[in-house]
Amino acid sequence: MSKEMQELQKRWHSVIQTIHSNANVVAFMNSRVGQYLDDHPFVALSLLMFVAVSAIPVAFFLVFVVTTAVMACIGVIVMEGVVIAIGGIALLCVLCGLGALSLGVSGVLSVSYVALSTLVNYWCASRDQIRKPDVNGSLPQKKPGLDLSANAAKSE
Repeated sequence: MSKEMQELQKRWHSVIQTIHSNANVVAFMNSRVGQYLDDHPFVALSLLMFVAVSAIPVAFFLVFVVTTAVMACIGVIVMEGVVIAIGGIALLCVLCGLGALSLGVSGVLSVSYVALSTLVNYWCASRDQIRKPDVNGSLPQKKPGLDLSANAAKSE
């Protein structure tokens, strides 16, 4: 058993030598904090124990924060998708309504234009016939009716 202990001691000594030969460790040990911890081993051990023991709750907290952030992002993305979908459907409904309204207004305006232009043409044609004297100089006895085919034949 003594050989095993000597082998374990050699391995431990080589690990310690590797740590002490690291440039970062040498720079830390030459700093004020490193010298203070070297002079006060109880404080160094307390700090080491605090870091080791607090690593688990800090790790759980960081996992919780990352999980919460990821879930919030996923929730925001899902919520954004829902809002965009509802907005798109609402926009589609509004656009369909505006299309139907524009077709209706266009139809009413077209019918109004045709009706008004027909009335104006009839009114102008009847006025021209009333003002136009007959060949013998007297006004016509009969008022013209709504015979558009005769007016169309005359204009051609």
